[in-house]
Amino acid sequence: MIALEQARGHLEQLGLSQAALMLESRLEAAAHRELPYAEFLADLLGIEAAARRERYLKARTRLAHLPFHKTLDQFEFSFQPSVDQRQIRELATMAFAHDAANLVLLGPPGVGKTHLAVALGLRGIESGLGVYFVRASDLLEDLRRAQSEHRLDRRMRVYIAPRILIIDEFGVWPYDRVAATAFFSLVAARYERGSIILTSNKGFADWGEVLGDPVIATAILDRLLHHSHVLSIRGESYRLREKKRAGLMGNLILNQEVTAANQQKP
Repeated sequence: MIALEQARGHLEQLGLSQAALMLESRLEAAAHRELPYAEFLADLLGIEAAARRERYLKARTRLAHLPFHKTLDQFEFSFQPSVDQRQIRELATMAFAHDAANLVLLGPPGVGKTHLAVALGLRGIESGLGVYFVRASDLLEDLRRAQSEHRLDRRMRVYIAPRILIIDEFGVWPYDRVAATAFFSLVAARYERGSIILTSNKGFADWGEVLGDPVIATAILDRLLHHSHVLSIRGESYRLREKKRAGLMGNLILNQEVTAANQQKP
């Protein structure tokens, strides 16, 4: 018993807290199975390694500020046949991130763009890459404010540091020229240095209007698309599908038709 306590104390001093916690039970299991010393040690250290990896993944996921936890296995490829499953699986190897290439997901609201972006972000974290998620409106407002306060360079480091920067819902709101210029600075700073995963419901032809300056939009797209993968998703909204299943969409359409008919009455 004294030797057991000494061994546990040594493990704790070495920072092997999970191994120290499981030491007695693994010793009993090893004795029951008559495991060689090397196998017992590998088993104990394997428990510590697994616990450390779990803590690492939890910490990296928390720092990534992901809005939810959804994996590729949870994505309904059968519902969105326009999404090439083989291409997504290839992207999940993170080869594009190691090449500092970008990924642009285009499509109407509700088709799974953010789900895919988050799922690939989780794969990046599992591969040991730094990931950061931000809504486009929050990002551009933050950059616009930083530029007006003459601290853009310092603030930019937050968005340049991660290997994968996920920018969600680009184009939902129009941006002023200050925000557009700051966004160009970010894309230029990350060019061939880190990957951007960007989701948008706007086609590239509309970016000049969204950013309020076609010239800046062209300069951004030139760098964003030089090394990139572009996925255009066409299909129904997942959220509206649930409404349809509940019969709510039919009632909504009927109510709209009745309202329109009443408005046409003299």
